[in-house]
Amino acid sequence: MTDTTNPLLDTRALPRFAEITAAHIAPALDDALARHAATIEALVRDKPTVFADAWLPLERAEAELGAIWAAVSHLHSVADGPELRAAYQEGEQRLVTNSIMVGQNRELYEVFEALAATPEFAALPQADRVAVEHALRDFRLSGVALDEAARERFKTVSVELATLSNEFGSAVLDATDAWEELITDESDLAGVSETDKAMFAAAAEAKGQTGWRVTLQAPSVNAILTFAENRELRARVYRAFGTRASDQGPHAGQFDNSERIARILELRREAAGLLGFADPVEWSLATKMASDGGAVLAFLRDLAARAKPAAQRDLDELKAFAAEKLGIADLQPWDVGFASNRLRQALYAVDEAEIRGYFPVEKVMQGWQALLERLFGIRLQPRTDASLYHPDARFYDVVDESGQAIAGLYLDLFARPGKRGGAWMGEARPRRNDGDHVQLPVAYMVCNFSPAGPDAPSLLSHSDVGTLLHETGHCLHLLLTEVNRPSIAGTSGFEWDAVELPSQLMEDFAWDRQVLTAMSGH
Repeated sequence: MTDTTNPLLDTRALPRFAEITAAHIAPALDDALARHAATIEALVRDKPTVFADAWLPLERAEAELGAIWAAVSHLHSVADGPELRAAYQEGEQRLVTNSIMVGQNRELYEVFEALAATPEFAALPQADRVAVEHALRDFRLSGVALDEAARERFKTVSVELATLSNEFGSAVLDATDAWEELITDESDLAGVSETDKAMFAAAAEAKGQTGWRVTLQAPSVNAILTFAENRELRARVYRAFGTRASDQGPHAGQFDNSERIARILELRREAAGLLGFADPVEWSLATKMASDGGAVLAFLRDLAARAKPAAQRDLDELKAFAAEKLGIADLQPWDVGFASNRLRQALYAVDEAEIRGYFPVEKVMQGWQALLERLFGIRLQPRTDASLYHPDARFYDVVDESGQAIAGLYLDLFARPGKRGGAWMGEARPRRNDGDHVQLPVAYMVCNFSPAGPDAPSLLSHSDVGTLLHETGHCLHLLLTEVNRPSIAGTSGFEWDAVELPSQLMEDFAWDRQVLTAMSGH
């Protein structure tokens, strides 16, 4: 099999999304896993002690697997369907099993342990040394030191955890797509902006319905909970959204994740115990900056003690306003967004619906790109030859001040069925330079903003602008890395309790007057 017969095997180019089908996944993994296994067999047999011979072959094999799975998992997140989901779940089980088998391979561990013990190792570049040191740590966290029975049990537990995690996410997505409410009386949408009503009408038309279709996609939920005067509608949407994939709410038990949650907790505790950790918290913190669970709890409790008095004052003020001005004597969770928006209008003449009129997505993206150029000297150049998976998606070359491409970026901004909720950054390709191949980093940046309708533009809230900048920080962490070892480049191998730093720094620009001026225009 070659990259001409299976697009997933073309791992040095950008993913050929338009050609990829669920049927390509298993054969591509067969091929790449076979090469991966042959690489490990050769390393164990030859026992090289030079970095280029010991580390780089395995890195190449794992980069191929990573490129295949990055494309598959991205499609699973943004264009889910029954066939893709089944192939994804099967593939994930195979990869987890393979990862644990590699992590528990004592002979391979000894190869890298011997490499780290050579006099030449200390003279290697820091990134090379850290990559090997992290790998040795990960061998230990995969149970390489366990006896045979414990190793086998740890592998079984790890595969089941991966399966449960995948099933959990699929249940949430299915529950999100399953609920809708068709509004046939426009008065039920009193308070909702014309732009949001156009979004609801377009959603109804897409299903051959007449009226306004409310769903559990984030833009739909936010529009109802923030603007709808109909309190019962707000309550129904809030309950449906908050009880997705549970034993409560309108689809009680149908997509229920309760047993999965209990089983995940049980398995995490067992896995931690097998590795010699007191509990899953200690296991988790083995790769993080926090010293122990006590330090985490102390931080959170201190934060709560500082934040709660201000939050309580805000809540008391909101309750009083809701009772006096809105006739809501018993403020409920589904009232908070609506009452807060009305309070902002009353105190500061700030109306979220009016604000959104100043953030048409095209204007926001112009200001966003100007900010990237001003801060980092980078520009985004659209590519028309990149294969895409949906009409909403775009691809850009990230170029420096000299016009040289230094990275790539997929941008997918709008909510739709089959796409998981929230906003995230993902790695399509890591930065890698091993002398044999130079790979520039490529990131996915995914949001769930309100899409444009036939007669209405896509308008962002100020919170959406903050989300855009937040995910930008994560993308920049990958796109601007100068580390050539994929396992520790960008967000990979980075302490997860520090990974939010770049995103929080970028999010602060959502409150900068000059930046907002450049990103806004009615």
